[in-house]
Amino acid sequence: MLATLGFLSVILLLIAVMTKKLTPTVALIAVPTVMALIGGFGFEVGAFITSGIKTIAPTGVMFIFAILFFGVLSDAGTFDPIIKKIIKTVGTDPVKIAIGTAILAMIVHLDGSGAVTFLVAIPAVMPLYDAIGMSRSSLATVVALAAGTMNIVPWGGPTIRAATSLNVPVTELFNPVLVPVIAGIITVLVIAGVIGKKEKARIGSLALANVENTNIEEDPEKIKLRRPKLFIVNILLIIAAIGIMISDLLPPQVVFMFAFCIAVVVNYPNVKDQRERVDAHAKEALMMASVLFAAGAFTGIMQETGMITAMSEVIVGLIPTSMGRFLPVLTGIVAMPLSLLFDPDSFYFGVLPVLTSTASQFGVDPIMVGRAAILGQMTTGFPVSPLTASTFLLIGLSGVDLGDHQKKTIPYAFLVTIIMLVVAIVTGVITF
Repeated sequence: MLATLGFLSVILLLIAVMTKKLTPTVALIAVPTVMALIGGFGFEVGAFITSGIKTIAPTGVMFIFAILFFGVLSDAGTFDPIIKKIIKTVGTDPVKIAIGTAILAMIVHLDGSGAVTFLVAIPAVMPLYDAIGMSRSSLATVVALAAGTMNIVPWGGPTIRAATSLNVPVTELFNPVLVPVIAGIITVLVIAGVIGKKEKARIGSLALANVENTNIEEDPEKIKLRRPKLFIVNILLIIAAIGIMISDLLPPQVVFMFAFCIAVVVNYPNVKDQRERVDAHAKEALMMASVLFAAGAFTGIMQETGMITAMSEVIVGLIPTSMGRFLPVLTGIVAMPLSLLFDPDSFYFGVLPVLTSTASQFGVDPIMVGRAAILGQMTTGFPVSPLTASTFLLIGLSGVDLGDHQKKTIPYAFLVTIIMLVVAIVTGVITF
């Protein structure tokens, strides 16, 4: 019963969002609530939602102040010199820009944080995309693919969780998949080039030629907000904020609260100007924060009702005995799609132990199941999953619809996983 309700919750959520029958905020709250009521949980749902919101609250606070922080710095023109440098380097060629975006996201994601990657990469290049006329959905897809593939790094969440679940050193899990990951990185760069080529054809050569002599920002009112003399100060502030966040000296939400205060006071000392800058970005921050807290309600209900646990048991039970030796390959195939069903903790600490135990019974090395899992589950899959706050951070910063983002990105993300899996099989990392 619980498993059925869980699967229905996820399926109905995806259908509602991708077909735009409901907004993500409404769907994330309404769908699991209805299913929980059908399951007989009644007024317990309130406690479940509260539990989920408590979990997501720090991320929500971080998101609000991150938007305000980067919004203020964008208003101050902090990213203008960076964008001009990129234009000078890659010109107005959408192919080069898309590939450059992927490389930028990969470099930033060396810290292992999807949220940091999106917070840095999206605001840095989005003005360039807007100036040239490239689609923001293409930006979101390229950054998502780059961050997802790099999320396999040993210090990334999925790999650490898998190693902990299997009780093996992280290096034993990751080192053998290095070649497949490199293949995945190359695949992402190729996909970025393909996306850039499609954008180039859509925009047209004439429009691109006209951009050569076009300023990124021509609005006189916005020009008044620029603070070019404070460029170095603002860049140092960004570096300090990211550095403190990576070093874990302070929680991310606290970092952005402090960073926003410093940024707005330094760039706009006048109280009236400060109020106007907050008002300018408050709508975006509030809108996406509501989605984040709604996502907390969804995960809270799914976890507290036991739906996720029940779903994992059903999935394991569907594996035929004759297919036991193919379990690592099967895990690799379904790893990315399972990101839409299970959060990383539920999968790696709930589903993976059952899968590896099953594999052992068939004489299959459990570590191969773990290697297959990290090639997709909450790696390539995390930037499209409604179960991760980072997904909503990505679409919020880029200004794209969740359904549109999923429809465009999921096929590419699945392709990257399959290519890495094939390379892993060819190189003997995964056998059957």
